[in-house]
Amino acid sequence: MAQTHVIGAGLAGLAAALTLSKAGRPVTLYEAGPAAGGRCRSYFDRELDLAIDNGNHLLLSGNTAARAYIDEIGSLDRFNIPKRPAIPFVDVKRGLRWVVRPSMGRIPWWILRSDRGIPETRLADFMELRQVSKIKNDTTVADSMRRGWLYWRLVEPLAVAALNTPAREGLARLLGVVLRETLMRGGKYCLPMTPKQHLSDALIDPAIAALQARGAAVHFNHRIAAVETENGRIVSLRGPDGAIAVEQGDSVVLAVPPWVAADLLPGLTAPDSFESILNIHFKGQADPDGPLGVAGLIGIISGTAEWLFAKPGHVSVTISAANGLVDEAPATIAQMVWPNVVDAMQLPAEALNAMPAFRVIKEKRATFAANLAQERRRPKTATKLATNVALAGDWTDTGLPATIEGAIRSGRAAGAHIISL
Repeated sequence: MAQTHVIGAGLAGLAAALTLSKAGRPVTLYEAGPAAGGRCRSYFDRELDLAIDNGNHLLLSGNTAARAYIDEIGSLDRFNIPKRPAIPFVDVKRGLRWVVRPSMGRIPWWILRSDRGIPETRLADFMELRQVSKIKNDTTVADSMRRGWLYWRLVEPLAVAALNTPAREGLARLLGVVLRETLMRGGKYCLPMTPKQHLSDALIDPAIAALQARGAAVHFNHRIAAVETENGRIVSLRGPDGAIAVEQGDSVVLAVPPWVAADLLPGLTAPDSFESILNIHFKGQADPDGPLGVAGLIGIISGTAEWLFAKPGHVSVTISAANGLVDEAPATIAQMVWPNVVDAMQLPAEALNAMPAFRVIKEKRATFAANLAQERRRPKTATKLATNVALAGDWTDTGLPATIEGAIRSGRAAGAHIISL
């Protein structure tokens, strides 16, 4: 039977392989590194003496493709999911704290409650937010609404996290899709889903196990360095052990970063400008009765740190759109964000001078810049460069920003395209 060669074992590649194998298609998965997961992989850090995630990612219950993926690999029990939505925030400059608690249904009664909403916001602000969720033109996030407290305390933090692009450049329509699928649908779709252990345990290892149980072949440390095309189709792959034939009827899914895809398929138009993400892991357990215990995370306003996550044995800071900081020394970055961690966790003042062991992870090309120029470079799943190929990755034209949800949807689309050939 014709088989599909899936190149890349990040979430897009895994989603494509799952889609194909579920349909009874033989699959061979190639991963250049020693482990699957891409930007969602985890590893054991010897200096910290614990498992950490390469990057921090927030899933919400409204991420339907991600939830279906989790259900398929049987890992729902590996997530913490609260019964009701509650996302805490702290403004470290003004000393303000609040918890966003959306109503479970679509009618946003929560915005009228001072104990569930955002300080100093009005009903009119939320009417503007609804309009932001409907934007489909080229307006940037910064120009999408009045820059009042709702913008500074909710919209911009969400936009920078979701788009990994400064608000002055990020497309509001990409944020609008996220809002429509989560906050605008009500609190039922805003439940934070955080791994009980780490990302590989919750999203990656169970997917590999599911694929192998279906008979898929999985090859690690197996970089595909080139592809050969003839008469408009890929006919062979060049792996570490030589050529791999792509027989008549076989197909290929390229689930690799855009710069790799462009090397493998000359002439492919793909994003070529990127934004960095910084993740700083500090050893130490968060107090389950403290601020992070509400949801396992907290949004930080007016600080260097942007989001703080509670993890087993450590807490982890994320800074998105970090091109301006990524070249700083790791110790400098850690020292910049540690005061924000102290404030967010309400640690005693002496903790400022007792920064614990840390690890700084720099993702210099974490995602494509979610601006108009790069949006125009996002390719479709199918490409005219080869008829037996499908593209997958959060950088393809999913209509979403570069998120877990977008990566999984792209993989599903790639698998469906191959099945349709």
